[in-house]
Amino acid sequence: MSKPNTSKKKKKEFYVNPKDFYNQIKFYYDTGQLDDVLAESINKIATGLSYATNFINYTYKDEMVGDAVVKMFTALKHKKFNIESHSNPFSYFTTIAYHAFINRIKKEKRYKQTITEYQEVVYEEAMCEEGKGKVYIRLSDEESNFVD
Repeated sequence: MSKPNTSKKKKKEFYVNPKDFYNQIKFYYDTGQLDDVLAESINKIATGLSYATNFINYTYKDEMVGDAVVKMFTALKHKKFNIESHSNPFSYFTTIAYHAFINRIKKEKRYKQTITEYQEVVYEEAMCEEGKGKVYIRLSDEESNFVD
């Protein structure tokens, strides 16, 4: 016999209601007036996506959210979402936010790589100047066993 499932909590409501979000976008397209609720919904989409497991541990998460909000508002301003298609605007704008996150990760990776390359060049120049052409390196534990 199966027991009744009384211990489970009620499923959480959407943080952005798809029907309301669709109606808000439609209102914006018709009037050109940006409602606070629509702006809050876009911010909730970007913030909610930032808590996904593949984005949660980045130190530049705020920049990712900011980029996503800008991209979503740009798409909204240029009316990129086809209101006649009756597709889910939540998934459309979540996809925009996802790609904005990926682009920020790529930018930060390029930035970090540039900084690392610069540090290596500066370190090498400093070692060549001070050591009169000798570059000193630190041996790993495994390599230091062979030197003794």
